[in-house]
Amino acid sequence: MLENDEITLVKSVGEKIRLRRLEINLSQETLSYDANIPRNQVGRIERGEISTSITTLHKICKALKIEMRDLF
Repeated sequence: MLENDEITLVKSVGEKIRLRRLEINLSQETLSYDANIPRNQVGRIERGEISTSITTLHKICKALKIEMRDLF
Protein backbone atom coordinates (compact mmCIF):
# COMPACT_ATOMS: atom_id res chain seq x y z
CA MET A 1 0.00 0.00 0.00
CA LEU A 2 1.30 3.45 -0.91
CA GLU A 3 2.01 6.08 1.73
CA ASN A 4 0.36 9.52 1.45
CA ASP A 5 3.49 11.18 0.02
CA GLU A 6 3.82 8.37 -2.54
CA ILE A 7 0.18 8.80 -3.57
CA THR A 8 0.82 12.52 -4.01
CA LEU A 9 3.86 11.78 -6.19
CA VAL A 10 1.99 9.27 -8.38
CA LYS A 11 -0.86 11.75 -8.91
CA SER A 12 1.55 14.60 -9.65
CA VAL A 13 3.48 12.57 -12.24
CA GLY A 14 0.23 11.48 -13.88
CA GLU A 15 -1.01 15.06 -14.07
CA LYS A 16 2.25 16.24 -15.65
CA ILE A 17 2.02 13.47 -18.23
CA ARG A 18 -1.57 14.47 -19.05
CA LEU A 19 -0.73 18.17 -19.30
CA ARG A 20 2.23 17.51 -21.60
CA ARG A 21 0.15 15.16 -23.76
CA LEU A 22 -2.52 17.82 -24.16
CA GLU A 23 0.12 20.52 -24.73
CA ILE A 24 1.44 18.65 -27.77
CA ASN A 25 -2.08 17.66 -28.86
CA LEU A 26 -1.79 13.88 -28.49
CA SER A 27 -4.68 11.58 -27.69
CA GLN A 28 -4.26 8.86 -25.10
CA GLU A 29 -4.51 6.39 -27.96
CA THR A 30 -1.64 8.01 -29.87
CA LEU A 31 0.50 8.21 -26.73
CA SER A 32 -0.16 4.56 -25.98
CA TYR A 33 0.82 3.60 -29.53
CA ASP A 34 3.97 5.75 -29.50
CA ALA A 35 5.01 4.44 -26.06
CA ASN A 36 3.95 0.86 -26.87
CA ILE A 37 1.75 0.52 -23.78
CA PRO A 38 -2.00 -0.19 -23.47
CA ARG A 39 -4.30 2.85 -23.78
CA ASN A 40 -6.12 2.04 -20.55
CA GLN A 41 -2.76 2.05 -18.76
CA VAL A 42 -2.11 5.60 -20.00
CA GLY A 43 -5.44 6.69 -18.52
CA ARG A 44 -4.77 4.99 -15.20
CA ILE A 45 -1.29 6.57 -14.99
CA GLU A 46 -2.67 10.03 -15.81
CA ARG A 47 -5.36 9.70 -13.15
CA GLY A 48 -2.78 8.60 -10.59
CA GLU A 49 -4.49 5.27 -10.08
CA ILE A 50 -1.35 3.19 -10.56
CA SER A 51 2.33 3.51 -9.87
CA THR A 52 4.24 2.49 -12.98
CA SER A 53 7.73 1.24 -13.71
CA ILE A 54 10.73 3.33 -14.63
CA THR A 55 10.78 1.56 -18.00
CA THR A 56 7.21 2.62 -18.75
CA LEU A 57 7.91 6.19 -17.63
CA HIS A 58 10.93 6.22 -19.93
CA LYS A 59 8.77 5.10 -22.89
CA ILE A 60 6.16 7.75 -22.10
CA CYS A 61 8.80 10.47 -21.82
CA LYS A 62 10.31 9.50 -25.16
CA ALA A 63 6.88 9.66 -26.77
CA LEU A 64 6.21 13.05 -25.15
CA LYS A 65 9.70 14.32 -26.07
CA ILE A 66 10.57 15.26 -22.49
CA GLU A 67 13.17 14.19 -19.96
CA MET A 68 12.11 12.03 -17.02
CA ARG A 69 13.25 14.75 -14.63
CA ASP A 70 10.50 16.98 -16.08
CA LEU A 71 7.94 14.78 -14.33
CA PHE A 72 9.30 15.42 -10.84
